[in-house]
Amino acid sequence: MPPQRVCRDLAAAEAFLAEQGRVVVKPLVGEQGQGVGVDIQTPDVLKQAFAVAQQFHERVLLERFCSGSDLRIIVINYEVVAAAIRRPAEVRGTGRHSLRALLDKVSRRRSVVTGGESSIPVDAETERCIAASGHSLDTIVPEGEVVQVRRTANLHTGGTIHDATAELSETLRQAAVRAAAALEIPVVGLDLLVPDVAGDEYVIIEANERPGLANHEPQPTAERFIDLLFPHVAATVR
Repeated sequence: MPPQRVCRDLAAAEAFLAEQGRVVVKPLVGEQGQGVGVDIQTPDVLKQAFAVAQQFHERVLLERFCSGSDLRIIVINYEVVAAAIRRPAEVRGTGRHSLRALLDKVSRRRSVVTGGESSIPVDAETERCIAASGHSLDTIVPEGEVVQVRRTANLHTGGTIHDATAELSETLRQAAVRAAAALEIPVVGLDLLVPDVAGDEYVIIEANERPGLANHEPQPTAERFIDLLFPHVAATVR
């Protein structure tokens, strides 16, 4: 895991930022990517991100920022069932529409496809990410230019998911199983940052005890979950 610190006040958070240089800010308890700020590098931005995180929990977790692809591994009954790369929300310019209009269009499409579960919030974090790319919500993005509008790859904030089960290395597979066993959670979605899904390097940044199993089709996540609930039936059928 990356170095981390639980902070109750901004002073402790500022001290950790000074030590690490680049951090991720998130509420200690939360879900669906709410209140998460990624790659915070200055005290001013930290102050804003800390206040947002505290809206969801009084204690705030800071972690050293680590680069890499966002990998979700589903472990059921201490076996890896699925793995997928999650990518942050992005929009592609048309040369005619503002970033605000593009965001609205992509967000409405994601909402329809996911039954209302996924959309891109136009909040302080989205505006910060857009500003970091040199744009604003009113920018007319040149045709074909891709702008990443979130840093977190959470599906509820407009991220997309791409199956990578077949490419998963044995090192990452075993790391996920060991983490699930250490936590004693039989159904868990582990979030890792990895340079390469087929490689050996990783950091574990989160464990989700209520992972979205349906997001990993065609992998047999639902089937393995039912097997866990009814092991005698599963053994008889097989």
